[in-house]
Amino acid sequence: MNTFVDRGSLDSAEQVFAESPDRAAATGPQIAEHTTGSPEQGELELAERQALRRVEGLSTELTDVTEVEYRALRLERVVLMGVWTSGTQVDADNSLTELKQLAETAGAVVLEGVTQRRRKPDPATYIGRGKAEELREIVESTGADTLICDGELAPGQLRQLEDIVKVKVIDRTALILDIFAQHARSREGKAQVELAQLSYLLPRLRGWGATLSRQAGGRAGGGNGGVGLRGPGETKIETDRRRINARMAKLRRQLGQMVTSRDVKRDKRQARQVPAVSIAGYTNAGKSSLLNRLTNAGVLVEDALFATLDPTVRQARTPDGRAFTLSDTVGFVRHLPHELVEAFRSTLEEVADSDLILHVVDASHPDPEQQLSSVREVFAEIGAGGVPEVVVLNKTDAADPLVLKQLRAKEPRAVEVSARTGAGVQELVAAVADALPSLDREVRVMLPYDRGDLVSRVYEEGRILEQEHTGEGTRLHAYVPGLLAGKLDEYAAV
Repeated sequence: MNTFVDRGSLDSAEQVFAESPDRAAATGPQIAEHTTGSPEQGELELAERQALRRVEGLSTELTDVTEVEYRALRLERVVLMGVWTSGTQVDADNSLTELKQLAETAGAVVLEGVTQRRRKPDPATYIGRGKAEELREIVESTGADTLICDGELAPGQLRQLEDIVKVKVIDRTALILDIFAQHARSREGKAQVELAQLSYLLPRLRGWGATLSRQAGGRAGGGNGGVGLRGPGETKIETDRRRINARMAKLRRQLGQMVTSRDVKRDKRQARQVPAVSIAGYTNAGKSSLLNRLTNAGVLVEDALFATLDPTVRQARTPDGRAFTLSDTVGFVRHLPHELVEAFRSTLEEVADSDLILHVVDASHPDPEQQLSSVREVFAEIGAGGVPEVVVLNKTDAADPLVLKQLRAKEPRAVEVSARTGAGVQELVAAVADALPSLDREVRVMLPYDRGDLVSRVYEEGRILEQEHTGEGTRLHAYVPGLLAGKLDEYAAV
């Protein structure tokens, strides 16, 4: 049975919680009817996302691709390549397996994957010219049209490697950006992704130098230095840079306006002292499934990396009646591109401003400890390292018992759950209730019937122990936050 009560989006947070605590205690916690969506909403979004799928063998694309097609990152038949500089071979294999999942999420067909052991990547071609020649043979034998590198390539490395293997070459960052571009749905999410893509593309622009330059203006023998001294005008690549910088400036202004709207809502919640809980963790760890299990939110659930980009916020209550917000956030990944962290910083600040983080870990993953450390690195980067954290080991029904035992030793206070079956959810509810800030003021008040706004706030922010409707008004015995208690002092019951 679901335990947290879903109260819809924050727009409906002003509504009065209709059910009395006595009745709730008698009947047990129940799910309230969702006011802004339904469990079928996520299924419809998933069906829409999967509506178009590429059919192999029908492509009529020419071998020569244009610059515009190159930038579109249209992945088809791909070969994966990784450079292993530290750790064990198992770590390298796990990293390449994750790259395979990223490629498949983007819509590619993975044909082959290879790794190379090096002390550091080659500064010219990333893997060395000899190995690049061998890689070209693999690409030709498999019929691949794209090579994906498990790392971020410098512009020079990308260009030289592509010249050798003779097919499209992209790196891990470009692949993740492509997935984000496919999955973004909200106006803010699309703007954030576009800003990240342009930041990545700017230093990697290609051009043909003076051959596409504009001729310098002026009359022959006139200005610009005279005959023989006039150089080429603005080149195509310079024009592209100027347009990209102008577009990035416009996107930053738009995002700034959207951030202001979110800050107003956040300040309103903080003024009302409603605790905020963020569900964060590695991508595909089951965060959205857990939100659905706790609040019946009906958000999109897909067995794919970065299925959720747009945050979802719901209001919920602990079993003893305390209200709080529960938000689903974008998933993290090892070596999360810096461009994404910067573009999504306003969204990630929701995690840093939370009162509690539910750090969801995929216990069935081959290397969950790596997921833990990768996510905590991002927490530190966005300023969320000091926020209280409850580690949630999800997918325990599919996890290896030995891996679970190792995780218990590393995280002895972790809560084990299965969002799919509902096992351990009650224990998670209790852990959240214990970790939330306590209500520090006990009040006994008589509120007149014309102060229904205060009654509503006591329901939303506090925990009611007793309630009685009299001829003079509503008599309440409750625990409330200190700020609300100050507003209730004048109505103290004798």
